[in-house]
Amino acid sequence: MSNQRFNAIANSHTRSKLEIEETGRRSEYFGVNVFNEERMLQYLTKDAYDRVKAAVVSGAKIDRKVADQVAEGMKTWAISMGATHYTHWFQPLTGATAEKHDAFFDFSPEGRVMEKFGGGQLVQQESDASSFPNGGIRNTFEARGYTAWDPTSPAFLYGTTLCIPTVFVAYTGEALDNKAPLLRALGAMDEAATAVAKYFDKNVTKVYATLGWEQEYFLIDKSLAFSRPDISLAGRTLVGHSAAKGQQLDDHYFGVIPNRVLNFMKDLEMECTKLGIPVKTRHNEVAPNQFELAPIFEETNLAVDHNLLLMDVMEKIADKHFFKVLFHEKPFKDINGSGKHNNWSLATDTGVNLLSPGSTPMKNLQFLTFFVNTIKAVDNYEELLRSSIASASNDHRLGANEAPPAILSIFIGEQLNEVLNELEGVTKGKLSPEEKTELKLNVVGKIPEILLDNTDRNRTSPFAFTGNKFEMRGVGSKSNCAKPMTVLNTIVAKQLIAFKKEVDQLVDKKGLKKDEAIFNVLREYIKTSKRIRFEGDGYSEAWENEAKSRGLSNNKNTPQALQVLTSKESLALFKSMNVLSEIEVRVRQEVELEEYILHIQIEGRVFTELAYGYIIPAAVEYQNKLIKNVVGLKEIYGAAHKKMSESQLDIVERISEHIRAIKIKTDAMVDERKKANNMSDINKKAFAYCDNVRPYFDEIRYHCDKLEQVVGDEYWPLTKYRELLFIK
Repeated sequence: MSNQRFNAIANSHTRSKLEIEETGRRSEYFGVNVFNEERMLQYLTKDAYDRVKAAVVSGAKIDRKVADQVAEGMKTWAISMGATHYTHWFQPLTGATAEKHDAFFDFSPEGRVMEKFGGGQLVQQESDASSFPNGGIRNTFEARGYTAWDPTSPAFLYGTTLCIPTVFVAYTGEALDNKAPLLRALGAMDEAATAVAKYFDKNVTKVYATLGWEQEYFLIDKSLAFSRPDISLAGRTLVGHSAAKGQQLDDHYFGVIPNRVLNFMKDLEMECTKLGIPVKTRHNEVAPNQFELAPIFEETNLAVDHNLLLMDVMEKIADKHFFKVLFHEKPFKDINGSGKHNNWSLATDTGVNLLSPGSTPMKNLQFLTFFVNTIKAVDNYEELLRSSIASASNDHRLGANEAPPAILSIFIGEQLNEVLNELEGVTKGKLSPEEKTELKLNVVGKIPEILLDNTDRNRTSPFAFTGNKFEMRGVGSKSNCAKPMTVLNTIVAKQLIAFKKEVDQLVDKKGLKKDEAIFNVLREYIKTSKRIRFEGDGYSEAWENEAKSRGLSNNKNTPQALQVLTSKESLALFKSMNVLSEIEVRVRQEVELEEYILHIQIEGRVFTELAYGYIIPAAVEYQNKLIKNVVGLKEIYGAAHKKMSESQLDIVERISEHIRAIKIKTDAMVDERKKANNMSDINKKAFAYCDNVRPYFDEIRYHCDKLEQVVGDEYWPLTKYRELLFIK
């Protein structure tokens, strides 16, 4: 059994870096594989181009005639680039992407061979909705689903396939994907934020939510990764003792990038650049063999598509370089896990970042308006926002002393806290000229100076203001950003609608000036959302106790976190904002609970395989060798052997104790899994897996890892941490 491990190590040592030559400036080939504006101008009529642009900017409908023109232009361009197939590229509730390829090849009515792709194929395709997660709302006999073109995200060429970003809906109209709700949330945000932005600039006609994600990941040699059944099937190491050296020397973070990895990064960045993904930053992360990639900010829908595409491309390029890329949030014990920080802001079509202070008091009042409303929105719906980052894999990371805790709080820095505290003291109603001057010049006017030194020092904060954006740090590294971005944009849009209504009432009914009304409403929001602001250490037990006293939720596992989805408040929120119907919300809750169950179930099965197929046999084999040694000593030395074999016998006994514990706990875990599988209620089943099955994992692992320490290295069948993490 151990041969597999040593063969994998031998293979990894034979790797030579795959040389990648970067040619030309990135700007020269950025987006060459994207049907972007430049290509549309070249391949579409002016009318078709204008109609597509109108659909992107204002959501205008594209009729069949125009769709045919667009399809013809896309086809001509794609075939000229070597494309042979097309696909609707969508985001089912699996969290990944899906595609079905069809060839352009077809026959004409006269039987002649031709390349065919029309408006019908562009705009809509039919798929089997029963084969994707659907929460049980579709019977097999009524399982049709449809993918529909999303013109706001440009088509792109991946290999020889034209990929068309689409939404995925059931035949009855319910969204069965992550993109459709995101688009609805972004539409709601645009409408709500534009109405408020007009208080400060009448020329604003559209507001875009922007997103800049930071993708963390591990790279492991492919042979080493595939020598581990747990990495292959569960995406993480279920067992494995820590290496003597981990990340304690901080010598990996921002260190020199290993040659093989650097060539992987070059290859990846070239492919991303061709696909229009604006990758910019690359570096070593904290843990050994952990890295990070980050792009330039984009409009949120496009950024989400690009992140999903990036993960697909990373796996393809990693394989080419004999790597396995791990997106699991916690693939290795006792070293840092991986997240996907979501940097979120709002930008107007006039080029203004609404979360960036300006050069005048009025611009800073605009900043404060969107800043405080965001804080208020997160305070109102902190539990719902927490649910958007819940998953079986992310449960390992949240609150694990290197990541944000499961408690949602906001860090804004000492100086901005002082500004809000001063605004909290604003007089109710009309302001005197002196108060207006004090506020605008000595409070609001100083914000740009304050932010010059307002660097984000609290890395434990799950939701931090970092100068001109909010950074949501709890998002898991393999998550689809669409989920947290849908919730965040929905709750902020809801809050902005409420804000505008209150301001308008003060202006219309109380006769207050616009800026006075804004100050009055912001003052109340600052008071009522104070509990969510926290500047301290998110890991401490003291904070957990304080957060509880403040009334903040602390849902430490996924089944707990997902319960809020179907609360009256959540259902009312999504319905009022036209983001998700009650059926769509309940579908998502059921799908995510089922996904949680399946992940734990798979890990439980892998544990059984590891225990009985790898670890116990290896331990017994080594134990037999020790026993044979003891017997030999006895044969040679007689009674005198006892002192000579004392250590061997001690190890034999320790091995027996660990083997016995592994068997007892593995069998008990299997029994609990069987009990859980017999439950029909999805909630009870999820909690059973969480409370009764999963706790055995740590107990079984403890004894497996102890055996790894005492069993001879040549007998141990599983590739060890020192090999997985330090073979470059």
